[in-house]
Amino acid sequence: MLGVLGDLVEDVVVWVAGPLRHGTDSAARVFRQRGGSAANVAAFAAGQCPVRFLGCVGDDPAGGGLAAELAGHGVDVRVAHRGRTGSIVVLIDDAGERTMLPDRGAATLLETVPDAWLDGLTHLHVPAYSFDGEPVGTTAVDALRRVRSAGGTTSLDASSTGMLEGFGRERFLALAEQLAPTLLFANRSESAYLGLLVDGRPGPERARLGATTVVTKSGAEATTIDVPGSAPVTVPVPPVGEVRDLTGAGDAFAAGFLAAFLDARLTGAEPGAQGAPGLREAAARGHRCAARVLASPGASCTED
Repeated sequence: MLGVLGDLVEDVVVWVAGPLRHGTDSAARVFRQRGGSAANVAAFAAGQCPVRFLGCVGDDPAGGGLAAELAGHGVDVRVAHRGRTGSIVVLIDDAGERTMLPDRGAATLLETVPDAWLDGLTHLHVPAYSFDGEPVGTTAVDALRRVRSAGGTTSLDASSTGMLEGFGRERFLALAEQLAPTLLFANRSESAYLGLLVDGRPGPERARLGATTVVTKSGAEATTIDVPGSAPVTVPVPPVGEVRDLTGAGDAFAAGFLAAFLDARLTGAEPGAQGAPGLREAAARGHRCAARVLASPGASCTED
């Protein structure tokens, strides 16, 4: 079973009609929906593989509603209830690009992960957002170590350059080095900022993560898979028609990739760069999942 630990919050999505006009009104459409990178990965993975979400929401109606909505996708939801449920304002411009204003609220208040929450997990995925704040940061590190000690695999997502800058580049690299995740997902700017992949080649910090496969997304350009001890391989991204919204595309990619990765482990296949289905097929499934979300926000990633 795939476990995903992190944020479950309310997204307030604002589609701005034209340039944002400072100091006055700007026409917009506003929607409210379930959000949080970890919750998104869990929802997109549901239907592809068994998945459990671990996190904390507020002791309020919003938290209960969000947990119920996520469970409605087929996710096994395990949440603590403390404080006030978080919210993120997501501004979407006419090109589909997003600007996010997060107030994570209770998502940072996860104090402990009971043993029962980890029972049956063969892989734990944690977006880096979960390291930014306490007590959730310490709790996430502990959960990752416990899953590895039990023989499971793990993955991190670099989340955003803004988060990495605030958290500290060296601090994140040192933490990733200690945790030695099986997989690390990043987009091109995050990977370059961390010094892991620069201009398509392993960067100066790559050697620090000697046990980790680094998966670097690059929008419409090919995804690069850098397996320790092997030359990086690229997986082309199929063309996508009209892009309505970039929000959640990276989470959808991670969900599809991890579902294929776990399928390979269940069949006994070694999920190496050249394996079958291997990491190439995992990336291809991630691309298909992301394409559905890009073309139709809120779409399911279940394979046809």
